Amino acid sequence: MRLIIVDGLDGVGKDTQAQLIKKRYEKKGDKVVIRSHPESDNFFGRKAKKALLKQGKINKFKVAVFYMLDVLRSIRKYYRKKDIDTLIMVRYLVGTAYLPERLAKIAYRFFLGFVPTSKYMFFLDASPEVISKRISDRDEKEMFETHSEFVKVRKKALLLVKNWNIIDTSGSIDQTFSRIKKILNQIDSS
Repeated sequence: MRLIIVDGLDGVGKDTQAQLIKKRYEKKGDKVVIRSHPESDNFFGRKAKKALLKQGKINKFKVAVFYMLDVLRSIRKYYRKKDIDTLIMVRYLVGTAYLPERLAKIAYRFFLGFVPTSKYMFFLDASPEVISKRISDRDEKEMFETHSEFVKVRKKALLLVKNWNIIDTSGSIDQTFSRIKKILNQIDSS
């Protein structure tokens, strides 16, 4: 099974790029499943999403806990299933960057120790200014969707994902996918 991870802050285009990756592999005949966390098809995902729409320290804690339980549920349910060729996980390990800095590093290393990883790990990146502009017209804003939060979380996230494929998404959707496709081709042929 090919495990592809697409992660990054809100507004960088994770779901859009995951859909393009899915189409690419489906054209090759793969059975592809996307899990975009938090998912609404289970208790943990619904609780994480509900907490994201609130404020306060307790809700930040709830988001982190329920989000990771949602990811772990997806791994248990979909990873290494014989009928799936490609599993795309959107929002995977970088959710730990939303925790306070010391805790973020510990949580990232902890989960990195027992969740599956692959060569196909993409961190989609854009400046806080670009991200803020992209989400400015959203009706519902999550607790972390402010310019100051983007600055803090991006800084922590970039420290965590040093060994990932980091993709600048400041340009168009097609430019971003072209960069991703080039890396996919290299990994697929190795």
